[in-house]
Amino acid sequence: MTKRVLNVVTNVGHYDDPAHATGLWLSELTHAWHVFEEHGYEQTLVSPAGGAVPLEPRALKFPNYDKTAKAWRADPRKMALLENTASPDQIDPSEYDAIYFTGGHAVMYDFPDSEGLQHITREIYERGGIVSSVCHGYCGLLNTRLSKGSYLIADRRMTGFAWAEEVLARVDKLVPYNA
Repeated sequence: MTKRVLNVVTNVGHYDDPAHATGLWLSELTHAWHVFEEHGYEQTLVSPAGGAVPLEPRALKFPNYDKTAKAWRADPRKMALLENTASPDQIDPSEYDAIYFTGGHAVMYDFPDSEGLQHITREIYERGGIVSSVCHGYCGLLNTRLSKGSYLIADRRMTGFAWAEEVLARVDKLVPYNA
C-alpha cells in the first residue's frame, strides 16, 4: 500500500503590518516534497483555510531560491497545487501516514489556532503516524492536544527557528510572538 503524506502550508500573506509580505517558505515544501516523491509517497497539500498559498518573497531570492524551488515554480501543475489547497474539513486523517508542517514566518499566524489541523494531527499521531515539522512549522504543534487532554508537545524536546535567528533575519519586530 502506498504511503500518504499530508503537507501543511500557510494561507497568510503578510505580517500584522500588510506592508510586510510573507508566506510559505517554498523550499521548505519543495525539499520534503522531492524526497517523498522519490520514495513513491502520495502527497496532498492542506492549509488552515484552504485555497491559495502566498509565497514568501525572501525565499525566492539568492541564496534561498534553490534547485527544487525553481523547478516547482517552473511547473504549472505544481504551482496550481498552491492555488487550490484542501481545507482541514476536506481531509480524512485516517488516509494519511504522516503530516509535515512547512515553515516560513506566516505560519505563526494561522497554524497555532487551527482546530482542523489540530484534529488531523491528533488523529494521525494517536494512530501511530508521523508528525513532523521544519523551521517555524512547529507552530502547528503548539496548541495540539491529545484525546486525554495533554498537549502533544508536553515533555518533548523540539527544535525550530530560534529567537536569535529572528533577530538576524530582522523580523523580531514583525513576528507575533517569541515561541
